[in-house]
Amino acid sequence: MVRSAIDYYLKSFEGLSKDIWLLSLMTLINRCGTIVIVFMTIYLTSELGFTKIQAGLTVSCYGLGSLAGAKLGGWLTDNIGYFKTMFWSLFLSGILFFVLMLMNEFYSFCSMVFLVSMIGDSFRPASMASVSSYSAPENRNRSLSLIRMAINLGFSLGTGAAGFLVAGFGFEWLFIIDGGTCILAAIFLKIFLTEKPDQGNAATDVQATGSSDSPYKDRLFLLFVVLMFIMAVAFMQLFSTIPYYLKESFSFTEDQIGWLFMLNGLIIVVLEMPIVYWIQEKFNTLNAIVIGIALLSIGFFVFNFGGSFMLITILSFIALSIGEVISFPFTNAFALSRSVEGKRGEYMGAYSLAFSGAHILSPTLGFWVAEHFSFLTLWNLMGILCLVSSVGFILLRSKVSVEKEEQLQMKNEFI
Repeated sequence: MVRSAIDYYLKSFEGLSKDIWLLSLMTLINRCGTIVIVFMTIYLTSELGFTKIQAGLTVSCYGLGSLAGAKLGGWLTDNIGYFKTMFWSLFLSGILFFVLMLMNEFYSFCSMVFLVSMIGDSFRPASMASVSSYSAPENRNRSLSLIRMAINLGFSLGTGAAGFLVAGFGFEWLFIIDGGTCILAAIFLKIFLTEKPDQGNAATDVQATGSSDSPYKDRLFLLFVVLMFIMAVAFMQLFSTIPYYLKESFSFTEDQIGWLFMLNGLIIVVLEMPIVYWIQEKFNTLNAIVIGIALLSIGFFVFNFGGSFMLITILSFIALSIGEVISFPFTNAFALSRSVEGKRGEYMGAYSLAFSGAHILSPTLGFWVAEHFSFLTLWNLMGILCLVSSVGFILLRSKVSVEKEEQLQMKNEFI
């Protein structure tokens, strides 16, 4: 039984291209340093003396930069190519992290956070668009999962080490490592990867109907982005209010918080590839998303349980992690399947807008609800938002089915 489980796990990696493995390794290098955002609210309140509201506003500035970066990255990808966009995003954001370390006043820190985020997040649409060139169409779900696995392995290693770095050496090392790994990833990209042509779309359970003009004229894609935004507002609490809540309300140390995020990353690293490999054979893309987001809601509702708070927190992180494992690869795949060559960047940029917009609203909303009501109210509200998003994806699934039937009918009439 153990042998067959290992064989199944290894089989989930078969057929992926060398370029996807190299892209994933580059992503791993970069994400090992993506640790500033996790500890930002703690750093701002404990080291720089910002208020909770100021800390929330600062993280919202990160979200504003991410919003601008998503749009910029999509435009650059379609106009200068995904490769140049990825390289300059990594290299310049690495330099800017060293500058951010020197900022200690509210307005200057907010301004630099915006710039770092804008340059850094222009990488995301380019990276997702590059999968269409580096992966065969039939392997894209698993290729995206491998990249996410690299993201989360790097994230878990980075956050685990970050807690010890903060405790032993100080917060400035978070900025040094974040900047250094960005520059190292840019150098790796330049040495080991080259730009390649788009390999087109596969025949999947979702169609690229209506996507040849603009994502902003594709009504079903816009509904998809709105539903992703609703879910992301809740999910982003993981990187703003939850670390603060654990430290201030239950005296978790930075290294304990780091271990929890390492648990999140390791669950994703161990489970995502085999789960995606199994789910894509059993469920269609939108069904998988519905199930995954429903699990995210459970992750927030778990905080209502009594008993050991460490146990409750671990259960919450497990539910959030498995929900992320099931839903996120398929949301990436859905967005990619709706796009066509020449518009990949714009579509991936529009997809990234959901997370960028959530970065803006999520921390400010989270801290406001916690301060005016309670953290328990916040967790219940976030659980409800996930349920709303999950139900919305059921509606989207029915609309996509109708679209496919209409497309097939038009094709038959043409023949």
